[in-house]
Amino acid sequence: MLEKTGYKLKYPLLISPFYDWMISGKSIPNLVFTPTDPWLGDANKGRAILTGKIELAGHVINNPAPLWNPIGAEPDWVKEFHSFSWLRSLRAAAGDQARRTAREMLNLWIKDNNQWRPLTWEPSITGCRLYNWLGHYEFIGSSADIDLRQRIHDSLAKQARYLSACLPGGLTGVELIRAIKGLLYAGVCLPEGSTWLKRALSLLSKELSLQILPDGGHIQRSPHIHLEALRHLIDIRATLHAGKKEVPGSIISAIESMSPVLRMFLHGDGGLCLFNDSNEDHGWQIDMVLRRAEGRKQPLLAAPQSGFQRLQSGRIMVIVDAGAPPPPGYDITAHAGTLSFEMSVGRERLITNCGVHRNHPQWRWIPRATAAHTTLTLAETNSAHLTPNGGLAKRPDNVTCRREEDNNGQTRLEMSHDGYLNKLDLIHNRTLVVLAKGEGLEGHDNLIFADELDERIRQDFAIRFHLHSDVKASLINGGDAVLLSLQKGGGWQFSCEGATLTLEPSVYLGKAGEIRRSQQIVLSGITTSTSNTEINWSLVRVNTKKSAQKNNQSNLWDQ
Repeated sequence: MLEKTGYKLKYPLLISPFYDWMISGKSIPNLVFTPTDPWLGDANKGRAILTGKIELAGHVINNPAPLWNPIGAEPDWVKEFHSFSWLRSLRAAAGDQARRTAREMLNLWIKDNNQWRPLTWEPSITGCRLYNWLGHYEFIGSSADIDLRQRIHDSLAKQARYLSACLPGGLTGVELIRAIKGLLYAGVCLPEGSTWLKRALSLLSKELSLQILPDGGHIQRSPHIHLEALRHLIDIRATLHAGKKEVPGSIISAIESMSPVLRMFLHGDGGLCLFNDSNEDHGWQIDMVLRRAEGRKQPLLAAPQSGFQRLQSGRIMVIVDAGAPPPPGYDITAHAGTLSFEMSVGRERLITNCGVHRNHPQWRWIPRATAAHTTLTLAETNSAHLTPNGGLAKRPDNVTCRREEDNNGQTRLEMSHDGYLNKLDLIHNRTLVVLAKGEGLEGHDNLIFADELDERIRQDFAIRFHLHSDVKASLINGGDAVLLSLQKGGGWQFSCEGATLTLEPSVYLGKAGEIRRSQQIVLSGITTSTSNTEINWSLVRVNTKKSAQKNNQSNLWDQ
């Protein structure tokens, strides 16, 4: 926070003509190396850009005007536009028109934005722009005229000088890794880059020791951010190697340790679990990251420092958030979902968290709440205090997890958190038991009063089990149980003791840009005033015939 404030205090200097003169230097006639961007773009989006239809950050703007800061554009759209991440889609569209458009856009940016501005020269965006320009240089600059190539080279050097001087620039987490990556690319590719490369490697070494935990998880505890950080490190390793620079051991070790954790976050369908601002993401992209990582082929089952557990038995797989929220400064994407879990059967998701819709004003923040996760909510409050613009004001101080595996093939997790202790004097204990041979999952949720008082204030509780949008659910046994049917014919029965069972509407935001209706099982009740409150539940396999009727899924974009 202090570093970010310090960076903002430099604004009067950064915007001055004197500073612009300081970061301008001698002309750069040629690059010494041009890296290759290996990631696939969206050809349809690229072709749309050629017609003036630009889709970024979940929003579409036709013929933006003014070009670099269109009226009515969301800040995230503007940031992505200035990062030039869309060059990948133009390249996928292929053809001379796409190449000419890319060159024209770079030329216009240099003409209109080559002096420092707070948003467009924000260090993370500047880093993205550097590695996107350099990664697509063969597509853009190889056949450009000499004057344009000269302007591109000089602008690259100017932005690199700025980054080298301002970093870390108040950035933390993956945003800082993006900025460092841009500086490192400039250091490898530009003739005067040795100083920038040294600076980037020094910053990166420090950040890897802070951000990559001993078990290989990323400090922000978000599967989506973990994937992005690993992807950046893979690119950095490849660029250093291709540029004939030594790859530090810290980068190699980080990639090797992060790969099994990424596999830990994957459901049977190949997509990510939905913790802390994550969507499923594209399975093909995840596969490509794992292939390029060249690490262990097996997922990690327990990540105690990161606070995640993976339980497997037969065809069922459970991923559990069994750790404390990320520390201050790294919690901008944190959700209040402590002790929540997700479960899949084969390639089908059964129980999930709600996910997130990052580019929707309503669904960007609501899914951060405890009630949007498969865990217990007490008195309709969150287990961590969520701030309006991201991050946590208060969080559980003590989160515990113990894992046991017996000779019969059962795996047991015993967990607890004290997120409700200060406000409501209660501790939440949760035990999950995955049965042998994939026959089911048993759970025990206990609410324990911390103080030995004769009379306690009773509190409403609700334990939610959000179902994937493809799951068909119906009450059976007079409303005492729920039958869950998967699309491929698998059947599961949910029942409980110690609470009232209901089936209620929910929402599934796991697919980026989509809002789907779904259902949730809710176990509700009131805590006892004289003893601990215990709720037991089970989810067991049953034999059902495959349902020929498809689930009725609706897109709720306008709701």
